[in-house]
This record gives sequence, structure tokens and C-alpha cells, in this order.
Amino acid sequence: VSLSMESSFGSDFGSGGGGGGKLDPGLIMEQVKVQIAVANAQELLQRMTDKCFRKCIGKPGGALDNSEQVRTGGRSGHPGPSSSGRPLRLCVPQKCIAMCMDRYMDSWNTVSRAYNSRLQRERANM
Repeated sequence: VSLSMESSFGSDFGSGGGGGGKLDPGLIMEQVKVQIAVANAQELLQRMTDKCFRKCIGKPGGALDNSEQVRTGGRSGHPGPSSSGRPLRLCVPQKCIAMCMDRYMDSWNTVSRAYNSRLQRERANM
């Protein structure tokens, strides 16, 4: 996907949209925005993968089978009840990874909305 986008970006950028060699600033700006969005998405995916893998996969083996149990929840890393007083749930790595990624995306979206809202308020006050 990235390769085709880069080759498309390069050919569109270099041709200037076929306008006799002139560069279209609007087109260039849109292409830069797309490239930034792709880079941000790749970084988000990489961070989420790294964090969830470290959390859910203790010692990687040959397969993620149902017999491999992984502790989820809790902050201190110690076994026992969570902060709510309930015992920590155990789940297979696939479920742990899925739940971790869901929570990571939820958190990302919450922070992103708050950040965008703050930017809009600050721009309005300028």
C-alpha cells in the first residue's frame, strides 16, 4: 500500500497535474496531508502493536494456543485482585491482544478529540 501511494505521490507531484509544468499548490498540499496521515497511522499501529505484544505475550512460543493463559488488568504487575477488589481475569493471548488494541484505540480517539477541541478553542482566541 505504501509503495503504491509513494509512486502515485511521486508521479502526481512531478507532473504538476498536467498543467504545462506548473505545480498546483493545492494538489501538493493535499498530497502532503495524505502522506502525513499515512505516517501517523503507521506510527499508531506500530506503537499499539508494540505495547499490546509486550503486555499480552510473555514468552513467545511456536503458537498462540488456548492453553497459554495471560494475566490482564492490574497496574502493579502482581497477581491478585485488581483495584476494584475483583480477581484479575485470565485470557488467551488473542483475546488479550484484541482487548488491548480496542482500549488503545479508544484512548487514542479520546485524546485526539480533546487535542483537536483545544486547538479549535485556541485558534478561536487568536
